[in-house]
Amino acid sequence: MDKKMMREAQQLQAKLVKAQEELANEKIETSAGGGAITIVIDGQQRIHSLKISPDAVDPEDPSLLEDLVLAAVNEALEKSQQLAQERMGAVTGNIKMPGLF
Repeated sequence: MDKKMMREAQQLQAKLVKAQEELANEKIETSAGGGAITIVIDGQQRIHSLKISPDAVDPEDPSLLEDLVLAAVNEALEKSQQLAQERMGAVTGNIKMPGLF
């Protein structure tokens, strides 16, 4: 590998590290059940908070709450993954790189 390619690889690596750091600081809020469940997640798929409205808790029907939590978590993960793909794709020129997203 010549020096130019090595330098370009190092620059790409630095850009990828910066993009990962930015994703860790990017917060996405999603909700389900008309706001009964609210989740805040970052661009690295780490959930920061989960809020459940007292109105969503029905002791007679726990499966409703379970469904709402699952829907909110899945939506949060999907939005976080989309954000990561957009940000990392901008750095890599949309070349799929295993382990990045």
